[in-house]
Amino acid sequence: MAEKKRIDEPTGTETVGHEWDGIEELDTPLPRWWLWTFYITIVWALIYTILFPAWPMVERATAGVLGWSSHGELNKELAAADAKLLPIREAIGRMPVENIPNDPKLLQAAVAGGQSTFKVYCVQCHGSGAAGGKGYPNLNDDDWLWGGDINAIHYTIEHGIRNPDHDATRLSMMPAFGRDGILTPAQISNVVSYVQLISGQGKASKATASGAQIFAENCVSCHGTEGKGDRAQGAPNLTDAIWLYGGDRDTLIATVTNSRQGVMPRWGNRLDPATVKMLATYVHSLGGGEATVVAAAEPAPVAGGAENVAP
Repeated sequence: MAEKKRIDEPTGTETVGHEWDGIEELDTPLPRWWLWTFYITIVWALIYTILFPAWPMVERATAGVLGWSSHGELNKELAAADAKLLPIREAIGRMPVENIPNDPKLLQAAVAGGQSTFKVYCVQCHGSGAAGGKGYPNLNDDDWLWGGDINAIHYTIEHGIRNPDHDATRLSMMPAFGRDGILTPAQISNVVSYVQLISGQGKASKATASGAQIFAENCVSCHGTEGKGDRAQGAPNLTDAIWLYGGDRDTLIATVTNSRQGVMPRWGNRLDPATVKMLATYVHSLGGGEATVVAAAEPAPVAGGAENVAP
Protein backbone atom coordinates (compact mmCIF):
# COMPACT_ATOMS: atom_id res chain seq x y z
CA MET A 1 0.00 0.00 0.00
CA ALA A 2 2.88 2.36 0.72
CA GLU A 3 4.07 2.08 -2.84
CA LYS A 4 0.73 3.50 -4.08
CA LYS A 5 0.95 6.66 -1.97
CA ARG A 6 1.51 9.86 -3.87
CA ILE A 7 1.10 13.60 -3.55
CA ASP A 8 -2.19 14.99 -4.82
CA GLU A 9 -1.17 17.89 -7.07
CA PRO A 10 -4.23 20.17 -6.62
CA THR A 11 -4.08 20.03 -2.80
CA GLY A 12 -0.48 19.07 -2.18
CA THR A 13 -1.69 16.40 0.29
CA GLU A 14 -0.39 12.86 0.38
CA THR A 15 -2.93 10.13 -0.38
CA VAL A 16 -3.49 7.10 1.85
CA GLY A 17 -2.83 4.73 -1.04
CA HIS A 18 -6.41 3.46 -1.49
CA GLU A 19 -8.25 3.74 -4.75
CA TRP A 20 -11.91 2.98 -5.58
CA ASP A 21 -12.87 3.29 -9.22
CA GLY A 22 -10.29 6.00 -9.70
CA ILE A 23 -11.23 7.83 -6.50
CA GLU A 24 -8.40 8.26 -3.99
CA GLU A 25 -8.49 9.25 -0.31
CA LEU A 26 -6.40 12.12 0.92
CA ASP A 27 -4.47 11.69 4.16
CA THR A 28 -5.44 15.13 5.43
CA PRO A 29 -4.12 15.69 8.97
CA LEU A 30 -6.60 16.68 11.69
CA PRO A 31 -6.52 20.31 12.86
CA ARG A 32 -4.10 20.73 15.75
CA TRP A 33 -6.77 22.40 17.93
CA TRP A 34 -9.06 19.39 17.44
CA LEU A 35 -6.31 16.96 18.43
CA TRP A 36 -5.51 18.92 21.60
CA THR A 37 -9.23 19.06 22.48
CA PHE A 38 -9.48 15.32 22.02
CA TYR A 39 -6.43 14.67 24.23
CA ILE A 40 -7.80 17.00 26.91
CA THR A 41 -11.13 15.14 26.99
CA ILE A 42 -9.26 11.87 27.50
CA VAL A 43 -7.32 13.34 30.40
CA TRP A 44 -10.50 14.86 31.87
CA ALA A 45 -12.33 11.52 31.62
CA LEU A 46 -9.54 9.80 33.53
CA ILE A 47 -9.54 12.47 36.23
CA TYR A 48 -13.36 12.37 36.48
CA THR A 49 -13.47 8.60 36.98
CA ILE A 50 -11.00 9.01 39.84
CA LEU A 51 -12.75 11.92 41.55
CA PHE A 52 -16.46 11.10 41.04
CA PRO A 53 -18.74 8.02 40.91
CA ALA A 54 -18.24 6.53 37.48
CA TRP A 55 -17.76 2.80 37.03
CA PRO A 56 -20.83 0.61 37.70
CA MET A 57 -20.30 -2.55 39.72
CA VAL A 58 -22.64 -5.34 40.85
CA GLU A 59 -24.35 -3.50 43.73
CA ARG A 60 -23.00 0.03 43.48
CA ALA A 61 -20.72 2.30 41.49
CA THR A 62 -17.22 3.40 42.34
CA ALA A 63 -17.51 6.13 44.96
CA GLY A 64 -14.76 8.47 43.77
CA VAL A 65 -12.12 9.96 46.04
CA LEU A 66 -14.18 13.13 46.63
CA GLY A 67 -17.12 11.14 48.03
CA TRP A 68 -19.62 13.21 46.05
CA SER A 69 -23.00 11.78 44.97
CA SER A 70 -26.25 13.14 43.61
CA HIS A 71 -28.09 11.45 46.48
CA GLY A 72 -25.87 13.28 48.93
CA GLU A 73 -26.58 16.62 47.26
CA LEU A 74 -30.31 15.91 47.32
CA ASN A 75 -30.18 15.01 51.00
CA LYS A 76 -28.34 18.26 51.73
CA GLU A 77 -30.98 20.27 49.89
CA LEU A 78 -33.79 18.44 51.68
CA ALA A 79 -32.09 18.95 55.03
CA ALA A 80 -31.72 22.66 54.29
CA ALA A 81 -35.39 22.90 53.33
CA ASP A 82 -36.42 21.01 56.48
CA ALA A 83 -34.27 23.28 58.62
CA LYS A 84 -35.94 26.32 57.07
CA LEU A 85 -39.41 24.93 57.77
CA LEU A 86 -38.57 23.50 61.19
CA PRO A 87 -39.68 26.55 63.24
CA ILE A 88 -43.07 26.59 61.51
CA ARG A 89 -43.51 22.82 61.90
CA GLU A 90 -42.60 23.06 65.57
CA ALA A 91 -45.10 25.88 66.04
CA ILE A 92 -47.82 23.83 64.35
CA GLY A 93 -46.90 20.81 66.48
CA ARG A 94 -47.23 22.82 69.68
CA MET A 95 -50.49 24.55 68.78
CA PRO A 96 -53.83 22.79 69.31
CA VAL A 97 -55.23 21.96 65.89
CA GLU A 98 -58.41 23.97 66.49
CA ASN A 99 -56.33 27.14 67.02
CA ILE A 100 -54.36 26.91 63.78
CA PRO A 101 -57.06 28.68 61.70
CA ASN A 102 -56.76 31.67 64.06
CA ASP A 103 -53.12 32.28 63.07
CA PRO A 104 -52.96 33.42 59.40
CA LYS A 105 -49.27 32.58 59.00
CA LEU A 106 -49.55 29.10 60.49
CA LEU A 107 -52.81 28.51 58.64
CA GLN A 108 -51.18 29.26 55.30
CA ALA A 109 -48.22 27.01 56.09
CA ALA A 110 -50.46 24.22 57.39
CA VAL A 111 -52.71 24.27 54.33
CA ALA A 112 -49.71 24.22 51.99
CA GLY A 113 -48.04 21.40 53.90
CA GLY A 114 -51.30 19.47 54.18
CA GLN A 115 -51.91 19.79 50.45
CA SER A 116 -48.48 18.33 49.70
CA THR A 117 -49.10 15.48 52.12
CA PHE A 118 -52.53 14.86 50.62
CA LYS A 119 -51.01 14.49 47.14
CA VAL A 120 -48.68 11.79 48.44
CA TYR A 121 -50.94 9.76 50.73
CA CYS A 122 -54.59 10.53 49.98
CA VAL A 123 -55.18 11.04 46.26
CA GLN A 124 -55.14 7.29 45.63
CA CYS A 125 -58.58 7.07 47.26
CA HIS A 126 -60.00 10.59 47.38
CA GLY A 127 -58.67 11.77 44.01
CA SER A 128 -56.35 14.63 43.12
CA GLY A 129 -59.19 17.12 43.52
CA ALA A 130 -60.48 15.45 46.71
CA ALA A 131 -63.80 14.75 44.98
CA GLY A 132 -63.69 11.08 45.94
CA GLY A 133 -65.55 8.34 44.13
CA LYS A 134 -67.72 5.31 44.83
CA GLY A 135 -66.82 4.23 48.34
CA TYR A 136 -64.46 7.19 48.82
CA PRO A 137 -65.99 10.39 50.24
CA ASN A 138 -65.97 13.77 48.56
CA LEU A 139 -63.97 16.08 50.82
CA ASN A 140 -65.20 19.27 49.18
CA ASP A 141 -68.85 19.21 50.26
CA ASP A 142 -70.34 19.84 53.70
CA ASP A 143 -71.96 16.45 54.27
CA TRP A 144 -70.02 14.85 57.09
CA LEU A 145 -70.74 11.46 58.56
CA TRP A 146 -69.17 11.97 61.99
CA GLY A 147 -68.64 15.70 62.07
CA GLY A 148 -66.71 18.17 59.96
CA ASP A 149 -65.04 20.45 62.49
CA ILE A 150 -61.25 20.42 62.45
CA ASN A 151 -61.01 18.36 65.65
CA ALA A 152 -63.22 15.60 64.25
CA ILE A 153 -61.27 15.54 60.99
CA HIS A 154 -57.98 15.44 62.88
CA TYR A 155 -59.20 12.57 65.04
CA THR A 156 -60.30 10.60 62.00
CA ILE A 157 -57.01 11.10 60.19
CA GLU A 158 -54.99 10.23 63.27
CA HIS A 159 -56.92 7.11 64.28
CA GLY A 160 -58.43 5.94 60.99
CA ILE A 161 -61.60 4.01 60.28
CA ARG A 162 -62.12 0.40 61.30
CA ASN A 163 -58.51 -0.42 62.09
CA PRO A 164 -58.80 -3.65 64.09
CA ASP A 165 -55.36 -3.24 65.67
CA HIS A 166 -56.19 0.15 67.19
CA ASP A 167 -58.64 0.64 70.04
CA ALA A 168 -59.14 4.37 69.36
CA THR A 169 -60.12 3.91 65.72
CA ARG A 170 -63.42 5.22 64.38
CA LEU A 171 -65.85 2.37 64.37
CA SER A 172 -69.38 1.87 63.10
CA MET A 173 -70.86 -1.44 62.10
CA MET A 174 -73.97 -1.91 60.01
CA PRO A 175 -75.39 -5.45 60.13
CA ALA A 176 -75.45 -7.46 56.93
CA PHE A 177 -79.23 -7.90 57.10
CA GLY A 178 -79.44 -10.29 54.18
CA ARG A 179 -76.19 -12.21 54.44
CA ASP A 180 -76.70 -12.82 58.16
CA GLY A 181 -80.35 -13.82 57.72
CA ILE A 182 -81.79 -10.95 59.75
CA LEU A 183 -84.19 -9.91 56.98
CA THR A 184 -85.63 -11.79 54.03
CA PRO A 185 -85.09 -10.56 50.46
CA ALA A 186 -88.70 -9.34 50.40
CA GLN A 187 -88.20 -7.37 53.61
CA ILE A 188 -84.97 -5.86 52.26
CA SER A 189 -86.79 -4.83 49.10
CA ASN A 190 -89.50 -3.12 51.14
CA VAL A 191 -87.11 -1.28 53.45
CA VAL A 192 -85.14 -0.08 50.42
CA SER A 193 -88.42 1.22 48.96
CA TYR A 194 -88.94 3.16 52.18
CA VAL A 195 -85.40 4.57 52.08
CA GLN A 196 -86.00 5.68 48.51
CA LEU A 197 -89.22 7.33 49.65
CA ILE A 198 -87.61 9.35 52.46
CA SER A 199 -84.74 10.33 50.15
CA GLY A 200 -87.14 11.69 47.54
CA GLN A 201 -86.64 8.91 45.01
CA GLY A 202 -90.00 7.16 45.20
CA LYS A 203 -93.70 7.37 46.04
CA ALA A 204 -95.67 5.94 48.91
CA SER A 205 -96.97 2.41 48.41
CA LYS A 206 -97.73 -0.81 50.26
CA ALA A 207 -94.02 -1.66 49.98
CA THR A 208 -92.98 1.61 51.61
CA ALA A 209 -95.55 1.16 54.39
CA SER A 210 -94.15 -2.29 55.13
CA GLY A 211 -90.62 -0.93 54.80
CA ALA A 212 -91.37 1.83 57.31
CA GLN A 213 -92.27 -0.79 59.90
CA ILE A 214 -89.14 -2.80 59.15
CA PHE A 215 -87.07 0.39 59.33
CA ALA A 216 -88.59 1.25 62.73
CA GLU A 217 -87.74 -2.19 64.07
CA ASN A 218 -84.21 -2.50 62.70
CA CYS A 219 -82.76 0.85 61.62
CA VAL A 220 -83.94 3.76 63.78
CA SER A 221 -81.50 2.96 66.58
CA CYS A 222 -78.70 4.21 64.31
CA HIS A 223 -80.31 6.26 61.54
CA GLY A 224 -82.98 7.91 63.71
CA THR A 225 -86.74 7.91 63.42
CA GLU A 226 -86.63 10.22 60.40
CA GLY A 227 -83.62 8.55 58.80
CA LYS A 228 -81.42 11.62 59.21
CA GLY A 229 -78.58 9.64 60.73
CA ASP A 230 -76.59 9.98 63.93
CA ARG A 231 -73.08 11.38 63.92
CA ALA A 232 -72.32 9.89 67.33
CA GLN A 233 -72.62 6.43 65.78
CA GLY A 234 -71.32 7.22 62.32
CA ALA A 235 -74.73 6.52 60.80
CA PRO A 236 -75.33 8.43 57.53
CA ASN A 237 -78.27 10.64 56.70
CA LEU A 238 -80.60 8.65 54.42
CA THR A 239 -82.80 11.58 53.46
CA ASP A 240 -80.39 13.62 51.35
CA ALA A 241 -79.02 13.01 47.86
CA ILE A 242 -75.46 12.20 48.95
CA TRP A 243 -74.56 8.53 48.86
CA LEU A 244 -71.15 7.07 49.55
CA TYR A 245 -71.68 3.91 47.53
CA GLY A 246 -74.67 4.97 45.45
CA GLY A 247 -78.38 5.60 46.02
CA ASP A 248 -79.91 3.59 43.19
CA ARG A 249 -82.12 0.66 44.09
CA ASP A 250 -79.66 -2.12 43.20
CA THR A 251 -76.87 -0.51 45.20
CA LEU A 252 -79.12 0.08 48.22
CA ILE A 253 -80.24 -3.53 48.18
CA ALA A 254 -76.60 -4.64 48.04
CA THR A 255 -75.76 -2.34 50.94
CA VAL A 256 -78.59 -3.57 53.16
CA THR A 257 -77.92 -7.18 52.22
CA ASN A 258 -74.14 -7.26 52.74
CA SER A 259 -73.38 -4.05 54.68
CA ARG A 260 -70.37 -1.83 53.97
CA GLN A 261 -67.15 -1.99 55.93
CA GLY A 262 -64.85 0.56 54.32
CA VAL A 263 -61.44 1.04 55.93
CA MET A 264 -59.25 4.12 56.14
CA PRO A 265 -55.66 3.78 57.43
CA ARG A 266 -54.75 5.53 60.63
CA TRP A 267 -52.05 8.05 59.89
CA GLY A 268 -51.07 8.77 63.47
CA ASN A 269 -48.59 5.89 63.39
CA ARG A 270 -47.22 6.80 59.93
CA LEU A 271 -46.97 10.59 59.97
CA ASP A 272 -45.60 12.89 62.65
CA PRO A 273 -48.12 14.91 64.73
CA ALA A 274 -47.41 18.20 62.92
CA THR A 275 -48.04 16.59 59.53
CA VAL A 276 -51.31 15.08 60.74
CA LYS A 277 -52.41 18.53 61.92
CA MET A 278 -51.49 20.07 58.56
CA LEU A 279 -53.41 17.39 56.71
CA ALA A 280 -56.47 17.96 58.90
CA THR A 281 -56.20 21.72 58.34
CA TYR A 282 -56.03 21.25 54.57
CA VAL A 283 -59.06 18.95 54.47
CA HIS A 284 -60.97 21.36 56.71
CA SER A 285 -60.13 24.21 54.33
CA LEU A 286 -61.49 22.54 51.20
CA GLY A 287 -64.89 24.17 51.56
CA GLY A 288 -67.00 21.92 53.73
CA GLY A 289 -65.25 22.33 57.05
CA GLU A 290 -67.46 23.17 60.00
CA ALA A 291 -66.77 25.56 62.84
CA THR A 292 -65.18 23.98 65.88
CA VAL A 293 -67.54 23.32 68.76
CA VAL A 294 -65.54 24.80 71.64
CA ALA A 295 -67.30 22.85 74.36
CA ALA A 296 -67.10 19.52 72.54
CA ALA A 297 -65.51 16.74 74.53
CA GLU A 298 -62.84 14.45 73.08
CA PRO A 299 -64.59 11.97 70.79
CA ALA A 300 -65.05 8.47 72.12
CA PRO A 301 -63.36 5.68 70.17
CA VAL A 302 -66.68 4.36 68.83
CA ALA A 303 -67.71 7.78 67.57
CA GLY A 304 -65.98 9.58 64.90
CA GLY A 305 -64.77 10.15 61.43
CA ALA A 306 -66.29 12.15 58.68
CA GLU A 307 -68.08 10.81 55.68
CA ASN A 308 -65.86 13.26 53.88
CA VAL A 309 -62.75 11.64 55.29
CA ALA A 310 -63.33 7.91 55.24
CA PRO A 311 -65.88 5.34 54.09
